[in-house]
Amino acid sequence: MGKILVIGAQGLLGSRVVKALGEANCIRASRNADEKVDISDPKSIAALFERLGELDGIVCAAGAARFKPWDQQTDDDWAFCLANKLMGRINVVRLGAKKVRDGGAITLTTGVLAQDPMPGGAMVTTVNAAVEAFVRATAVEPVAARANAVSPGWVAETLQAMGRDPSPGIPASEVAEVFVRQLRDGAKGSIALAARG
Repeated sequence: MGKILVIGAQGLLGSRVVKALGEANCIRASRNADEKVDISDPKSIAALFERLGELDGIVCAAGAARFKPWDQQTDDDWAFCLANKLMGRINVVRLGAKKVRDGGAITLTTGVLAQDPMPGGAMVTTVNAAVEAFVRATAVEPVAARANAVSPGWVAETLQAMGRDPSPGIPASEVAEVFVRQLRDGAKGSIALAARG
């Protein structure tokens, strides 16, 4: 598939995407990988793309957000979520699109809370829904690369880490296969929902 940049390659989904694509095809980037990047900092993203040159595609599985009860959310919490999970992903497309060869894609991550909010998740719901709106908007803008996204349901390993029953969740390796399909064939502006079966 060529040279694919996976941002967030050290995380649960990013590491599974690297495995699904084949490690030899991937350039791993994160705060702790050989290719360092902080997606909350546009200068860090721009420097990463300058170092790497042309790419066949980009997957962004990075982006932190905070869960907090409504009455405990601060301005700093909202600013953190907006800078990381929203603007970080938007800037990956804005700054990376011209580095992706013709026919390539940039595939972002959203999440189930965009469709199904839960208590304490207002910030996550907001940024996930905004990422989805941004991806749809790229379909009608002159964006140089095909941008799309994957919205996983609850990931089994995440449920387990939260101390919940993982059986309703989808394994991260199955979510990674949806990323690969979106990267290869996903339509510009499309959101693929990852679900079991």
